[in-house]
Amino acid sequence: MQVKLRDFEAELLQLHSNGEILNQSYGELMEFQLVLHKAGRLFDSSHNNKNESRILEEDSVEYDESSDRPLLEEQMQVIPSSKRRLGYITGLVAQVKVCSFERYLFRATRGNMLFKQAPVNDLVLDPTTGEKVQKVVFLVFFSGEWAHSKIMKICESFGASCYPFPEERVIQEQMKSEVASRLDELNATLEAGIRHRNTLLNTIGYQLGLWKLIVQKEKAIYHILNMLNVDVTRKCLVAEAWCPTAAKNQVQEALKRATLDTNSQVGVIFHELKTIESPPTYFKTNRFTSGFQEIVDAYGVARYQEVNPGVFTIITFPFLFAVMFGDWGHGLVLLLASLYLIFNERKLGSKKLDDLRMAFEGRYVFLLMSVFSIYTGFIYNEFFSVPFEIFGASTYKCTNPSCRDASTKGLIKAHSGTYPFGVDPVWHGSRSELPFLNSLKMKMSILLGVTQMMLGIILSFFNAKFFSKPLDIWFQFVPQILFLGAIFGYLSLLIVIKWCTGSRADLYHVMIYMFLSPSADLGENTLFDGQSSIQVFLLLLAVIAVPWMLLPKPLLLRKQHFKKLQGHMYNVLGDSDSDSANLEHENKEDSEFEFGEVFVHQLIHTIEFVLGAVSNTASYLRLWALSLAHAQLSSVFYEKVLLLSWSYENILIRMLGVIVFVSATMGVLLLMETLSAFLHALRLHWVEFQNKFYEGSGYKFTPFSLSELEDNK
Repeated sequence: MQVKLRDFEAELLQLHSNGEILNQSYGELMEFQLVLHKAGRLFDSSHNNKNESRILEEDSVEYDESSDRPLLEEQMQVIPSSKRRLGYITGLVAQVKVCSFERYLFRATRGNMLFKQAPVNDLVLDPTTGEKVQKVVFLVFFSGEWAHSKIMKICESFGASCYPFPEERVIQEQMKSEVASRLDELNATLEAGIRHRNTLLNTIGYQLGLWKLIVQKEKAIYHILNMLNVDVTRKCLVAEAWCPTAAKNQVQEALKRATLDTNSQVGVIFHELKTIESPPTYFKTNRFTSGFQEIVDAYGVARYQEVNPGVFTIITFPFLFAVMFGDWGHGLVLLLASLYLIFNERKLGSKKLDDLRMAFEGRYVFLLMSVFSIYTGFIYNEFFSVPFEIFGASTYKCTNPSCRDASTKGLIKAHSGTYPFGVDPVWHGSRSELPFLNSLKMKMSILLGVTQMMLGIILSFFNAKFFSKPLDIWFQFVPQILFLGAIFGYLSLLIVIKWCTGSRADLYHVMIYMFLSPSADLGENTLFDGQSSIQVFLLLLAVIAVPWMLLPKPLLLRKQHFKKLQGHMYNVLGDSDSDSANLEHENKEDSEFEFGEVFVHQLIHTIEFVLGAVSNTASYLRLWALSLAHAQLSSVFYEKVLLLSWSYENILIRMLGVIVFVSATMGVLLLMETLSAFLHALRLHWVEFQNKFYEGSGYKFTPFSLSELEDNK
């Protein structure tokens, strides 16, 4: 391929060089042709003028009545009239320079010249620069060799092109014929050269993508080969690489097949090594799960064999999004958009989508987000903010026309029980809608937040158990779950009890006085017997959990460090290089132990968890806030735009109202609100959920793959 590229380069350079020479010759011939046509007319007009010869004989060429007498008059009078002969020069000069050009000629010859010009209507190709400019054909009459040399120097300095022009009419016609024929030949040659060049460039352009792919593959292969080590015998290469355990047999088969295909005399030896290095993290994903895994990896790649939050994110992320985006009408629109991306994924996947690439990669994320939005929309009983009695009639009925303006009066139960599924449609539009839905969604947000944070703490237990870290179990997991459960787990329990019993207890009062006066009588806010005693016990448990989390772990690590130092005074020799490496790694860790740093780190972790337990729980209230905002915006667009426009009889106003409603719904609710809910759900997973157990300090497994180069072609 290198030889082929060199040949192509040489041929293109030769074509370019020949083209420049031919274009220069073509430009010169075109100018010569213009000179033959224009200068002939100027020459004829000069010969027909009887006074010009007399003026030149007397050496008195006058361009202006006020000009001085020529300085060469005395020298011209010495020469006999019979020996004097007029010379002339023809050529072309740029139109913008013609005034200066004539002025310089006049001054250089002391006025002993006659200058004539004829403008060229069309642009002329300059042979020197290759650009098309406006030019003028000039004809200069002069006398003497001294004037000839002066005029030639001035022409050269002004970039004027000079061409020979015969006086005889026959020779002029002959030269015109020769120039025309040569122009036709050059034009045919230039067209043939352009066709050949275009054919060559099309051939190169057709193969350029393949050549680039070949070069990228070769470069990638040599980049990998540069990472290999040369054996002591200098006859083979040694490669150390990571390989998934499940793909071990597949790699061995590929190496054997490569040995047979290349007829190599040396077989490939596949040997498993033991190392203290942390392996890369590899999660096998598909088109459905890759989008959710990318959400987690954007926060940080998991450590090797650490709990992968991506498994839980498949459900929790779209569900928390749907809590904020609950409207089954909006969910249906989002579902249609995601289904379009899924059904056309082959066609769209081969295109360059630029800014829409991220939306296309997350098409299955949007699919679950839309499905859960439809589900929560049924729970909220909202279809573009309009309630429907889908699951049956309301359990309440109005006793008078003004009941919809009352909070509780005027509504009576039509039958026992509750609405079968979701919110009773009678709440929508009533005066008590906002207080009722506020209370419902706020308590629901707390329950969801505490549940997800508890899940994160429980996952930290499995991490500590897998990595054999009993100190993290007893002095991080246990006090954390006790602290969170004693305060916010207790609050969640009170919410559930209040819902089940129908109590009117004020939970704000209960939680405030739990810290101010834990043993005081709650009075009408009591939800169950012995509540005060249980509150005292839970508060003591939360207080004990703080020093439990702070002190024991650093002290026990310090004790273990001293024991290891005493035991490592005489090390046992390892049976292999890997054992020696492990011992060296352990000794290095022990020597780097600093009690002050460990204690400060544990102090920061304790403070962060205690304060974070409060702030993270409050952060989940964004589920309530965004859900309320989404419902109110949808209600405003429906009532103040659509219904208001349909209250008029004018068809134009109605059409305008529909257009504004659709535009506002698409732009605000389906684009901006979708992005807002997506980002808030992302924050809840990264900050409130994953920081309870997820370190994200690993690095991705990136195997060498030529197929990825072909996909990115």
